[in-house]
Amino acid sequence: MTGSAVKILVVDDEPPIRKLLRVGLTAQGYEVNEAPNGATALQSAKDDPPDLIVLDLGLPDKSGHELLQEWRDGGLTLPIVILSSRTDETGIVNALEAGADDYLTKPFGMNELGARLRVALRHRLQQQGERAIFQAGGLSIDLVKRIVKIDGREIKLSPKEYDILRVLAQHAGKVLTHQFLLKQIWGPAADVQYLRVYVRQLRQKIEQSPDQPQYITTETGVGYRLKEADPPPA
Repeated sequence: MTGSAVKILVVDDEPPIRKLLRVGLTAQGYEVNEAPNGATALQSAKDDPPDLIVLDLGLPDKSGHELLQEWRDGGLTLPIVILSSRTDETGIVNALEAGADDYLTKPFGMNELGARLRVALRHRLQQQGERAIFQAGGLSIDLVKRIVKIDGREIKLSPKEYDILRVLAQHAGKVLTHQFLLKQIWGPAADVQYLRVYVRQLRQKIEQSPDQPQYITTETGVGYRLKEADPPPA
């Protein structure tokens, strides 16, 4: 990301929503470009590359899912956050599996949207220079030595528990769908119940209060998110 202000491309066919986002995001220090449809969005992203895209799923000329897939298939790696009135689980899961970094449903709050955008931007920066030690609060994961610690105390994990935690850590701050995690750990034919059992066991080992987790949180009906890593020391 270059320049003094992070550049965001807002893709939405509703003028009031675009105006709300333009005013709200500009007030947060972002530079905002707008596109009312898929064709304009594709051209805008090519002519004036943004640092992040806010994408509505319901566009007049092509679906947001198609646009997302086209960008990812074309090698676009910048963060894409879905902002849509669609609340159906299938649509959300399909978007995340196609490469969306996060989703937010309408109506939405500007403070929450701003927080989600900051997480997505930081996550991409971390991916560009992934650290050998993942640290989030009291949770520490040595991704080279495969050592997990809570508040300095080493935690013994089973191979599957560690694999789940490792994948979550590699995408910390991002929602990972059940199917994505299952495919990464067991293969595409695995039952989601396996995942739920292992996540429950993981929480028993790393969470101070497993019923109110601070590290591995649930996105209901969609998947799991690991707490974002602490910023590196200055």
